[in-house]
Amino acid sequence: MRRAFAFILLSFGLVCCKQTNTATPHIEIQTSKGDIELELYADRAPNTVAAFLSYIDSGFYNNASFYRVLNDENQPSNAPKTELIQGGIWKTNQQRSASLPGIPHENTQLTKLHHGDGTISLARLAPGTATTEFFICIDEQPGLDSGGENIADGQGYAAFGKVVKGMDIVRKIYRQNETDQYFDPPVAIFGIRRK
Repeated sequence: MRRAFAFILLSFGLVCCKQTNTATPHIEIQTSKGDIELELYADRAPNTVAAFLSYIDSGFYNNASFYRVLNDENQPSNAPKTELIQGGIWKTNQQRSASLPGIPHENTQLTKLHHGDGTISLARLAPGTATTEFFICIDEQPGLDSGGENIADGQGYAAFGKVVKGMDIVRKIYRQNETDQYFDPPVAIFGIRRK
């Protein structure tokens, strides 16, 4: 009887752990400067996380890069500032990125997420145009949230996860040489995988 109860308890624990992992899957961005582990919030931004994971599973991020940086020195002095590194396949496979349908926009007012230090979010033009390109925030960036001053339409960007290990790597990438907001050279992303 005791053995049966222990087995039921163990089985229940495994099911609970699996459900928790599904709500917050972890991924690893493997770069030439080191690896970055992130936790994604599928329970809060389901469309964004599902699309991002589908790109990972399809191998889209094999041979990708961090190619853009925004810092205090490379933005107009009269514009709201932000600090981030941007990556994806735009520099290595722009045709594939452009061929994908946009992801329905899950803004921060809807998800209750915000653009804090280490937040991963989708780059976009108009709401609903985001695909493979993403960025990671350096420090707090409230101007990227819904109603923030960094985007004219007021819808903000779609935050969907956070760095849990490797923020030192993010900052190392952030400090790389750049020209006119673009890393010179881009920082290689060898791949992104589920953990």
